[in-house]
Amino acid sequence: MLTAAASPGGSPRAAAAPPTDAAAPALQATPLERAAMDAAPDGILVVDSQGRIQMVNAQMESLCGYTSEQLVGQPVELLVPAHLRCAHVAHMQHYHGQPTRRSMGKGADLWLVRRDGSQLPVDVALGHSAAYGGTVVAFVRDMSELRLLQARMHYQATHDTLTGLANRWHFGQCLEQAIAAHTPQSARPFALLLLDLDDFKAINDGYGHAAGDLVLREVARRLQDELGAAGTLARLGGDEFTVLLPGVGTQAEAERIAARLIRALCLPCRLQGFELDFGASLGIALFPHDARDAETLLRFADMAMYHAKQLGRARHACYAPELGERVADKIRVHERLRLALATGEGLVLHYQPQVEVASGRMVAVEALLRWHDAQLGDVAPARFVPVAEATGLILELGAWVMAEACRQIARWRGQGLALRVAVNLSAQQLRQSDLVEQVAHNLREHGVPPGQLELEVTESQAMADPQQARQVLGALRALGVELALDDFGTGQSSLAWLRELPVTHIKVDREFLHDVPHDAADATLVRAVLALAHTMCLKVVAEGVEREEQLHWLRALGCELYQGWLFAKALPPQAVQALHAGQGAHGHALPA
Repeated sequence: MLTAAASPGGSPRAAAAPPTDAAAPALQATPLERAAMDAAPDGILVVDSQGRIQMVNAQMESLCGYTSEQLVGQPVELLVPAHLRCAHVAHMQHYHGQPTRRSMGKGADLWLVRRDGSQLPVDVALGHSAAYGGTVVAFVRDMSELRLLQARMHYQATHDTLTGLANRWHFGQCLEQAIAAHTPQSARPFALLLLDLDDFKAINDGYGHAAGDLVLREVARRLQDELGAAGTLARLGGDEFTVLLPGVGTQAEAERIAARLIRALCLPCRLQGFELDFGASLGIALFPHDARDAETLLRFADMAMYHAKQLGRARHACYAPELGERVADKIRVHERLRLALATGEGLVLHYQPQVEVASGRMVAVEALLRWHDAQLGDVAPARFVPVAEATGLILELGAWVMAEACRQIARWRGQGLALRVAVNLSAQQLRQSDLVEQVAHNLREHGVPPGQLELEVTESQAMADPQQARQVLGALRALGVELALDDFGTGQSSLAWLRELPVTHIKVDREFLHDVPHDAADATLVRAVLALAHTMCLKVVAEGVEREEQLHWLRALGCELYQGWLFAKALPPQAVQALHAGQGAHGHALPA
């Protein structure tokens, strides 16, 4: 029989030399019995009650490397690892005292010592016969291929196929083990680093996913080279990697390692004939200082990583309680905003007038969303709009604004007030497949002439995908609505694409108007924008006009429209109507 043994380590042990004492007479098999044994796919050993081999088949000879003549009459311990031979003798004696059948798969890892000293993983089934004073029949199966397959399957289950790093599941196990190893008697702090590549989507979009895969392999290689054996490195998925640094318990030490990893990733990389630059943003959380469980620790590292992204490209940041407070605030804002959209409570539109520079008449307004919540109070757009964009509520919010603006146009028309209303489109709205149908539906439902609705898109939104923007804006323009390119001058417009966009207005961003006419550079830029727009037969709206000298300067340049606090802030609908009615002969706003 063969008994359980630990997996062999180090160099193989040499096989024991066959004893020289006389062996008991071997059992004789008939030709049919011999043919049946030799046809068996497993090795077969027949062993007497004294533990001596009486018969073997051809497969057993192949497994162990001995011939039948070399095995018959020898103690079966010849095939057992040396450090288990004494235990095997005791086990065999006990088995003969209480013999039972044992099928394959019932034992632990078993090892067969071959003639050359190497060890073979095997499984053994046992049978017993009372004949010849008691014999044991052992069926020995080679498990080498199965063990290799199991090892391959285990590797595939625990490693990322693209980079060869540990995968999310395996890293989770390592993280749980590191936490479990921390006890009051044995303090074992560690740092958790979460890393996300900067602008990886641009590489996939610009060079293809094959290039993206090469970048991910290169990132894995650089991180491995930099870390060596100092930590556990894994790819969680996409372009997200994580590192567990045992023994790193201080923020300063973790930041030093993080800075080193980022430097390594910021080196240019030449792939497929292109030199690519890619950096990474990295978040740090410390165990047990920041959190004591795996889920919270990963969440805190993720918060720190996104904070690093907000700080700029190729940065790292450590978790701090205020980051958790920001996330909690975003969750509260999201829940309250969702409730506001469901009930319609607290959401209102205010309208900032757009005024003709030449006449001083209010001819249009820009719709601006305001939100007052019963729990949160007045919530600024800068606080709730990013949450809406991140959670997908921006589409529902944009639809509400569109519908409410059209309702207000209809109300004003019923009161004899014909004002064009400008509505800002978000980037996600611009990508909606049914945007044109939504706009057409609102115009029909509220009986709004298309020319009284103006839709604004920012320059950066339009230039992100010029072909798609041209197609969507063209369909909107075909409805008859006005189109404005907002924040002009802040993006990276191509004049070739700009002339293809069917816009009717260009809005000059307020940052270029703030110091005119005194700032020569800004004044030159605004003049150039006006000249370009007029060449293309477009009207210009100047934003952020707050001083008379700005207005006089714009009038001299032939700017058509302006909006800003010089005329009025954003106002509720009733105030807009009163302001329009109270305009003097020259169109300027009169005190309320």
